[in-house]
Amino acid sequence: MYRRDLGLSVLRIEGLHRLEGTIKIQGSKNGVLPVMAASLLHNGTTILEHVPKIQDVFCMLGILNALGADCRMEEDRLVISAASLSASRIPEVLAGQMRSSVMLLGPLLVRMGKVETWLPGGCRIGKRPVDLHIRGLEALGAVVNMEEDRIHAFVPEGGLSGTTVSLPYPSVGATENILMAAAGAQGETVLTGAAREPEIEILCDFLRALGISVEGAGSSVIRLQGRRELQNVRFALPGDRIVAGTYVGAVLCAGGRVFLEKAPVRHMGKTLWTAKQMGAKLEPEEDGIWISRKERTKPIHLETGPYPEFPTDMQSVILAAASLADGTSWIRENVFENRFCAAKELRKFGAHIIIEDKLATVTGAATLKGASVEAEDLRGGAALVAAGLAAEGESFIDGYQHISRGYEDISRDLAGVGARIRLC
Repeated sequence: MYRRDLGLSVLRIEGLHRLEGTIKIQGSKNGVLPVMAASLLHNGTTILEHVPKIQDVFCMLGILNALGADCRMEEDRLVISAASLSASRIPEVLAGQMRSSVMLLGPLLVRMGKVETWLPGGCRIGKRPVDLHIRGLEALGAVVNMEEDRIHAFVPEGGLSGTTVSLPYPSVGATENILMAAAGAQGETVLTGAAREPEIEILCDFLRALGISVEGAGSSVIRLQGRRELQNVRFALPGDRIVAGTYVGAVLCAGGRVFLEKAPVRHMGKTLWTAKQMGAKLEPEEDGIWISRKERTKPIHLETGPYPEFPTDMQSVILAAASLADGTSWIRENVFENRFCAAKELRKFGAHIIIEDKLATVTGAATLKGASVEAEDLRGGAALVAAGLAAEGESFIDGYQHISRGYEDISRDLAGVGARIRLC
């Protein structure tokens, strides 16, 4: 019902056209998915605004409907009524389509007292275990059993109880799942070692709107007081910092001057710092930021890490931009071991990239050449688009279904600022 028609799956790009104009940044993908999951905590109505029309959102809508929730999408507004929630089993085919399905463990334990699901799918960028999710839920009192790739969990008599949970690594997903389960637990939960990403702040803002007391969002220690009686809420998502960062990378590759309307500048520190180091000019305004690049980009030395460090989701796009820099760049990937999978496709454009374990050494080329390449994951696909914008001749990027998981319409956005790009 909610699935977008993906009949056209190849992007055709004619490179070497500078970008000029305005791109309105869609709502946050990594913000909206946990908020959609958290809407199940409330036996009432949630209205979300500035919701991105992307494949992962449509997949999550499919799951919520399968669980008995009533969901209605109206342009960029989503109405969720969870009063009719009737099931606790997540369909295997939907769980396998995206990583974020695992976020429903906490809310379903609170509302239904049990949950059955499968290990989640998503991009093939490396190991993404759920052990921290499970340890956190068990600390709150849940009983969790694993059978091969299936997860069974239930709440014993007495319910979930607030406690102190310590994460040995600041996992974003585990932080979100624990907070949602704690929202329905009796008493206070103190989560130490919490992730500090802006998406955690978004979720905590939503929980507060529901009527839950939350302190410390954005820090490594979050305190939450569980509450079962919640209130209807209307909640607007901020702009997507990774989508905005992708278009920063597109300008670094293609050149030009673009205004990123609704870009969440406050949460893009390391991305914007990197763009400036590579020669971009930044002009922040009240409702976004101008990004421009005239001269050839400069090389960069950086490494990824948990927020506020450089985001792993931006690494592939900066890898593409570094392929055109006037010098040698070094990029170290510290989060996902397979995040360099875009490198082999970038080499087809003529990029000079050497991967040794977690380190990419990139010797910039004066020009790239058009090529036929394949997107194998979401962010790697966006990087190939950015490279195609800067390549001589035509490029064809297959695997658009991966890109559509996180971008409403990357072709529309870039064509609107002068790129010669279309689906074919």
